[in-house]
Amino acid sequence: MPLKKGSSRKTIGRNIAEMVDSWEDSGKIGTSRPRSKKKALKQAVAVSLKKAGKSKYQKPRKATASRAKRLVRLAHPIPAQHSA
Repeated sequence: MPLKKGSSRKTIGRNIAEMVDSWEDSGKIGTSRPRSKKKALKQAVAVSLKKAGKSKYQKPRKATASRAKRLVRLAHPIPAQHSA
């Protein structure tokens, strides 16, 4: 069964429980095969937090269009036109 979307503690906890249950049945979490329940639990926590966007190891957020324009302007300022 696919993991639920959401970032609440309740959703994350349910996803962890579901993955550990599936590990007990099949011995796999995704493509990995944790040997012990403790390792399976750690893997399930990591995957659930990553899915919820609360992982300790998140990639930096992408620049939105408006943020990208601002960064370009700051990096390459247009020289001022002087009327003499």
